[in-house]
Amino acid sequence: MGRVIECSDVSIRYITGDLKAIGLKEYVMRKITGNYSITEFWADKHISFTLESGDMLGIIGTNGAGKSTLLKAISGIMEPKQGSIKVNGRIAALLELASGFDGDMTVKENAYLRGAMLGYTRAFMDEMYEEIIAFAELEEFEERPFRQLSSGMKSRLGFAICCMVDPDIIILDEVLAVGDGSFRKKSGDKMREILGSGVTGILVSHSIDQVKELCNKVLWLDHGEQIIFSPEVEKVCDAYTEFLITKEIPSTDDEIAALALACSKRRAEEKAKKDKKETKKLEGILARGTKNTAIEAALDIIENNAPEMLDMHEVGEWRRKNNG
Repeated sequence: MGRVIECSDVSIRYITGDLKAIGLKEYVMRKITGNYSITEFWADKHISFTLESGDMLGIIGTNGAGKSTLLKAISGIMEPKQGSIKVNGRIAALLELASGFDGDMTVKENAYLRGAMLGYTRAFMDEMYEEIIAFAELEEFEERPFRQLSSGMKSRLGFAICCMVDPDIIILDEVLAVGDGSFRKKSGDKMREILGSGVTGILVSHSIDQVKELCNKVLWLDHGEQIIFSPEVEKVCDAYTEFLITKEIPSTDDEIAALALACSKRRAEEKAKKDKKETKKLEGILARGTKNTAIEAALDIIENNAPEMLDMHEVGEWRRKNNG
């Protein structure tokens, strides 16, 4: 399989206080008074990874880790100050879904406008418009000014338009959280359909379960630093989950493995506590002699799946007492 995306030692810098940021007048005044200075902020530092055709990369990290900035550089919106990014294929970037619309234009007019911005022809939009509006669930709002839509509805329209492409690479920045529960499921199913066709993808998400489900590689960033790039998605995601509790940044593979193990142990302990609590509750009901078909059903489930949770002698006594 050929390489589709290759990031080599990529660093991305923001500058504040320069001429573009403060304007010509302020620039001249600061120069005259000797107060002119600029501030550099490195959003990403020395990021390196490679994706093959069909890979799905999950990028994880807390807010401010540099995830969205990296996506913009890969999408061509920004240029890295250092390093290089090589991309082979057409990109569909689903980043800020509600941006790029005109509040005074109607929903239908905005759909065509956004389509034109993405490079779609008028003929293509004529053909796909009904499908786009139906997917976004905005059939009753086509002639309304765009500004009257809720933020969720605006994002749904942006998502629906972007999903109509046939890309080689798809980039998703928290877009699977668009809309309400039912639309999130529909958008997730659509993404799985697109990814199932062999498209290479990058997903930024705060949902670790989502990353585990969809991705075969993971990149962990923290304050612009690359913690790890790995195909061991489960292990890295567990380590990151534990990091959110301990706030201990790992610096070696062994430390990542230790965090992942601690996460597994903690989950097992939490499950054991929950199971014990539920068991005590159930045993209390049984001890009071309460008759309920739900109790019998619960006992059957526990016996089949976790018999160690029950005192089978007590269960047998209860059944003899209540079933004659």
